Amino acid sequence: MQSIISIKGLTKTYASGFQALKSTDLAIRRGEIFGLLGPNGAGKTTLINIVCGIVRPSGGTVTVAGHDIQKAARAARDLIGLVPQEISTDAFETVWDTTVFSRGLFGKPKSAAYCEKVLKWLSLWDKKDSKIMTLSGGMKRRVMIAKALAHEPQVLFLDEPTAGVDVELRQDMWNVVRDLRDSGVTIILTTHYIEEAEEMADRIGVINRGEIILVEQTAELMRKLGKKQMTLHLHAQVEALPPQLAEFGLELGAGGAELVYTYDTRGERTGITTLLAALAEAGIGFKDLSTTQSSLEEIFVSLVKRST
Repeated sequence: MQSIISIKGLTKTYASGFQALKSTDLAIRRGEIFGLLGPNGAGKTTLINIVCGIVRPSGGTVTVAGHDIQKAARAARDLIGLVPQEISTDAFETVWDTTVFSRGLFGKPKSAAYCEKVLKWLSLWDKKDSKIMTLSGGMKRRVMIAKALAHEPQVLFLDEPTAGVDVELRQDMWNVVRDLRDSGVTIILTTHYIEEAEEMADRIGVINRGEIILVEQTAELMRKLGKKQMTLHLHAQVEALPPQLAEFGLELGAGGAELVYTYDTRGERTGITTLLAALAEAGIGFKDLSTTQSSLEEIFVSLVKRST
């Protein structure tokens, strides 16, 4: 698939000497939702700000639809919409006026029809004459997206788009993001809600200490790095595991009433059949079993720990 953003050898060192980005390479595909995950201070905001032309890089290149962000800054910036984490609007302005004004900032010709389309898309049309100060937090977040979409960008950066939004509104926002992707807009999403990335992103990139440590299809990441656990609920409690079961790395749980077996979903053989045979030979019976798979959050934490 064709890339709309190409980042090569990107570095950023601030005047203090702090190196926020270390030779970063990344390609964002046209029309995808890309989830950028990382702990605080990992370099997410610096990366976004460089692509958006807010911060100058120390080295490397970034192109947006073929436009170099330094050599053709205006052309590149015109293709990008940015929804920052902080809600920054004129509280006394109406929803309509702030959307129209944002379009004008990019030199776009007036288009009441397009602004109406955006506000209806975001379920803001009935609030078009309302002052922003009267809106709920979720509605204000939608206004920020409307502002970012007013100049018809091809790429949209959403920095923590559902921060402070309740669960119901978060689901609505997810639907809006999917609709944007379906319309052809490329979405780069940063979030602290790991389930949001798992639910929304086509691919996930993990950044830590200024370095991209992994980029992977979300489903493939879950398949390759997800661990599964099988819990065996025993007929009778055991105080200790027999020596012949040591190779399976079992853990006792529920005061000896459960055995927990962790296995790798990537393996050709899970070892479950061999384990069950060994349990029977050891005289340990079970009445039920259940399985669980590690979440993206657990995978993310393990990746970050591994890179530090």
